[in-house]
Amino acid sequence: MSEPGPLPEGLSSRIDALLRQVPDFPEPGVLFRDITPLLADADAFRETVDALASSAPGPVDLVVGIESRGFVLAAPVATRLGVGLALVRKAGKLPGPTEAESYTLEYGTATVEVHPFTVPSGSRVLVVDDVLATGGTAAATVKLLERCGAHVVQLTFLVELLGLGGRSRLPRVPTTALLSLP
Repeated sequence: MSEPGPLPEGLSSRIDALLRQVPDFPEPGVLFRDITPLLADADAFRETVDALASSAPGPVDLVVGIESRGFVLAAPVATRLGVGLALVRKAGKLPGPTEAESYTLEYGTATVEVHPFTVPSGSRVLVVDDVLATGGTAAATVKLLERCGAHVVQLTFLVELLGLGGRSRLPRVPTTALLSLP
């Protein structure tokens, strides 16, 4: 298991305090973690982006953000690292050609896609997303990127929900989170 370097003092507590919990969204029984209060706090957002970027294990060639909240975090991380950004989106959101991968998540099934021409073969990729829950989206993303010839060097999350066991679906890829919650 990979973990980020030391976080700025109090950052994980601030992240935790800024996450809003929304019960029964988007489906009954799901506890949604809303990151918008964190994004609205300029200092916490900047420190979060810096911590996500500093978790990269050496140089990377590309940052990949997972739809949709992962885009908000991945874009400034890519800028901070001085590399490009590629997007993994829900099916039907990217004009072709695309590569696709279907997966299960805690409240159904879904498919994600990527433009293969945005992921150079042989590139070292850092994947960034907001929450690691069951791991289905992240596992599908790894499969997509590997199919494009990329090497996923790390999956980096703002929050990991430990009780959902998502990390167990990602045993081959170093995985890190700034905050772990039960």
